[in-house]
Amino acid sequence: MNLQETEVEKAFRTSVRAWMAANLCGEFEPLRNAGGLGSPGYEPALAKRWEQHLAQGGWTGLGWPRAHGGRELPLAQQVIFHEEYARCGGPRRLGHIGETLLAPTLMAHGSSELQARFLPGILAGETYWAQGYSEPGAGSDLAAVRTRARIDPETGEWVIDGQKVWTSWAQESDWIFVLARSEAGSVRHKGLVLLLVPLRQAGVTIRPIRQITGDSEFNEVFLDGARTEGTLSLGAPGQGWAVAMYLLGCERGASTLGQQAHFKSELEQLITVAQRNGAVHDPLLRQRLAHAALGLETLRSHALRTSGDGAPPRAASISKYVWSNWRRALGELAMDVLGREADIDAGDPLHRTLQHLWLESRSDTLYAGSNEIQLNMMAERALQMPR
Repeated sequence: MNLQETEVEKAFRTSVRAWMAANLCGEFEPLRNAGGLGSPGYEPALAKRWEQHLAQGGWTGLGWPRAHGGRELPLAQQVIFHEEYARCGGPRRLGHIGETLLAPTLMAHGSSELQARFLPGILAGETYWAQGYSEPGAGSDLAAVRTRARIDPETGEWVIDGQKVWTSWAQESDWIFVLARSEAGSVRHKGLVLLLVPLRQAGVTIRPIRQITGDSEFNEVFLDGARTEGTLSLGAPGQGWAVAMYLLGCERGASTLGQQAHFKSELEQLITVAQRNGAVHDPLLRQRLAHAALGLETLRSHALRTSGDGAPPRAASISKYVWSNWRRALGELAMDVLGREADIDAGDPLHRTLQHLWLESRSDTLYAGSNEIQLNMMAERALQMPR
């Protein structure tokens, strides 16, 4: 981990900042600092045009191999892009799941035919993906999936029956990758397959889930005889668990630093409010603000240490646990800084942002593996402790 930037890296940071200033304006101005689906200014069609505009500017596939149309930039420059993107007010990326999760998995486990079919659309910001992992009885315990997949002997297609839940952006996606049980009678990690399934078909029903924030970013997805081509599996049937775990491993990377840049923006907004309303003069609140700032710097150092090749795998196991608890505490601090105005709409957009932060952050320690599951994973997988 080298915290000193080279001249090339400094020039790259300047170029990202200049491009964002010249392009995140005009038509795309409503997207500035937009958090995602349901947040003010985040209109899905506009967000998709922004994704395509990013692609035309050469800002997608930064770490992809050139053989697949990427720029093959070193990790340091990927980190710089994600940091500057957030600092310049870049909106939450609709193409994130396809570009940073599915695409690397396609490159590692997909045939050349699948790569040629799906990677160009992801790179161009024209094809959007959802993740079909969690189920009502298999959230943090992913190995308990019950969605079933079988081959139709007449057509050779996969036929899928089951339900997925907490499926981000499914209502705006074209495809979903589905972890399903392909071997009757199999249990836990055995007999699974990862399938690529089109969402716009008669066998798929998408039902938005209204969240405490009032948004509907997540969805239930019902698969009732949904179909996909027999060749659209990543890895062989029965190897789905290994492929699914590889895909989840892609969540740890340069984009993590971008997430933390968004966190820094939230912290800066909180400090601004504290300065305006005088909360900064309360010694306990000032101490908590300082502690939050130090915690965020620690998160950044840890993310840098655990990104890229040769990163210590055991150290990476704590990442989700520590950032989710940090942000949940930041949401609680936001309410304390707002004080008597925390529960009312006083018409201040910055206050609304902090109220939204508090509501949204309540789920951070639940989704993508609850705190309890994260601690189990650290103990069993990282520390090799007995169950």
